[in-house]
Amino acid sequence: MIIVRNKMAGYLLAGHYHAMCIWPFLFVRKEVDIDAHSSTLNHERIHARQQLEMLWILFFVWYGIEFLLRLLRYRNRHQAYHALSFEKEAYAHDENRDYLKTRRPFAWISYL
Repeated sequence: MIIVRNKMAGYLLAGHYHAMCIWPFLFVRKEVDIDAHSSTLNHERIHARQQLEMLWILFFVWYGIEFLLRLLRYRNRHQAYHALSFEKEAYAHDENRDYLKTRRPFAWISYL
């Protein structure tokens, strides 16, 4: 992953998140020490793997559609975000540094 720390990263993250993966880039807020936030780095690495297995563009199409459906259901952006299958998988395993070694392809499907 190529780590990007600049104004564009700050605008992209819009003050809400520490980091965001858009493979092969990891956009990180300037004030965030990504090495001190190893769970955040691992979380984004899980997203990178999800993006690769879905041929990148399909990941974002699915992510967007699922987010809209969750938003209609919960009527709350925060709840909709945390209910996404990709996010559930990443949050469930972001503390496990070895997860990507044992992760099965398309593991996020089990979180639908």
